[in-house]
Amino acid sequence: MQSWERPLKVRFSYMRMKYLFISWLVVFIGSWVMYVQYSTYTELCRGHDCRKIICDKYKTGVIDGSACSSLCAKETLYFGKCLSTKPNNQMYLGIWGNLQGVIKCQMEKDTQLDFGTDPEPRKEIILFDKPTRGTTVEKFKEMVYGLFKAKLGDQGNLSELVNLILSFADGNKDGRVSLPEAKSAWALLQLDEFLLMVILQDKEHTPKLMGFCGDLYVTERVEYTSLYGISLPWIIELLIPSGFRRSMDQWFTPSWPRKAKIAIGLLEFVEDIFHGPYGNFLMCDTSAKNLGYNDKYDLKMIDMKKIVPESNLKEIIKDRPCESDLDCVYGTDCRTLCDQSKMRCTTEVIQPNLAKACQLLKDYLLRGAPSDIHEELEKQLYLCIALKVTANQMEMEHSLILNNLKTLLWKKISHTNDS
Repeated sequence: MQSWERPLKVRFSYMRMKYLFISWLVVFIGSWVMYVQYSTYTELCRGHDCRKIICDKYKTGVIDGSACSSLCAKETLYFGKCLSTKPNNQMYLGIWGNLQGVIKCQMEKDTQLDFGTDPEPRKEIILFDKPTRGTTVEKFKEMVYGLFKAKLGDQGNLSELVNLILSFADGNKDGRVSLPEAKSAWALLQLDEFLLMVILQDKEHTPKLMGFCGDLYVTERVEYTSLYGISLPWIIELLIPSGFRRSMDQWFTPSWPRKAKIAIGLLEFVEDIFHGPYGNFLMCDTSAKNLGYNDKYDLKMIDMKKIVPESNLKEIIKDRPCESDLDCVYGTDCRTLCDQSKMRCTTEVIQPNLAKACQLLKDYLLRGAPSDIHEELEKQLYLCIALKVTANQMEMEHSLILNNLKTLLWKKISHTNDS
């Protein structure tokens, strides 16, 4: 009996040690994942700090705006789920009384302008030091006009745009813009996204501005915050090959007629910013995560921070040192050429917005497309992707391809319930 018991005891002891080690390993890995996730969350999601900075400035009379009282005094504007993807650009779902919205707030100063950051100086935004005490409304209007001319060039009726900004800056609607309201408005105007939202407020695919306080502003909420795909924990993302991930994203999309309606919305937005009344705006991060849609499947822009005025981008890129074309990229996909004779970047962006939009929509639309239009749709999308800014008659081709795509999609979905 003893000869049998000894091996059994050794075996049980080995199994116990094995299970203890595996349990320890699971606890260790789980704790490490939780720590990394918590660290990432606390770095990305700093809503408490954002609110404290803004409310401190409001309570000391430095800034004011239509959302200040609700955020800092009445406390009827709440930060909800964190949507931030960068620490210096805070974004949260918010609740304002009985309304739902999205809260956006700037947190840090960019030390310089380069191709990986927003073309927006943060110093004035954080300090709220302009306009200074004693600045008249007329002088403030001159400041805003000068800023618009620097960003937009001699485009459209800039005086009308200045008046629109002053009307928005009057947060309490008392018919005058106070110095704290002017400081908030000036800070917000440094942000290209805010400026574009003001310009496009009457357009269907731009979320409506609901209010502001300092450089914090609130927009209408969009129900679906990505064009397609499903959100997965980052540890799982690391294990999934990128090609398979792209294919998997396409499984989690609306029905094809609804996808077509969303795609038409993106094409219409491209029209809105292509040689509009205040010039051409360039989409420099054409990504599915920057687009969303509402419960009626109307496209809504989620993040427009990398949509910049063409004239402003040319000033940033002009004469930038380069060794190859790779040095002449702003955002993720606004590319110019490197002039090898001068070793400087040229100013003409190679690919127009429409080509980048079609590249994004290609797999989205072709997957599940009706067989009777699949071939023609694929042909039009590839013609669209091939568009180049430098091509002769580019604007004519741009309009022709855009209209052909919209017509093809509308004809197919106009009689369906899903559209």
